Amino acid sequence: MLVDFNMLPDSSRIWIYQASRTFKENELLEITGALDAFIQNWTAHGNDLNAGYEIRYNRFIVIALDQSSQSATGCSIDASVHFIQQLEKKYGVELLDKMNVSYKQGEFVAYKKLSDFKTMAKQKAISKNTIVFNNLVATKGEYKEHWEVPASESWHARFV
Repeated sequence: MLVDFNMLPDSSRIWIYQASRTFKENELLEITGALDAFIQNWTAHGNDLNAGYEIRYNRFIVIALDQSSQSATGCSIDASVHFIQQLEKKYGVELLDKMNVSYKQGEFVAYKKLSDFKTMAKQKAISKNTIVFNNLVATKGEYKEHWEVPASESWHARFV
């Protein structure tokens, strides 16, 4: 069942998919419609999942699931990954590659391969104060507090 993202509890499980590029306005409209349809029909063993989503910076798809009434199962998680793979194919973007890093350069969100990010850190092009996106957060509460943080407060700290 589709629930307003803001109404989901902070204990909700979260998945963050970062796009390798910014989505265009027409793509965002289509993706929003596809997400609405997918989540409205998302189930685990025939039971509705109370979930919602938001799209941040026109490039991060954030799905949250309230597990208090029904948890995700292997099949329901597989269904969500398959859905994301369909978006990747349709829009020619990477969404599942966890070996890439997004960070802020002013108001711009940059996207780099991890190896390039490491090189930039060695060259001091990125510092401990660079705002990074910690896509490893597991709950909505962590997402709200620890997703967009200085590199020094994230797993990225080992590189700066």
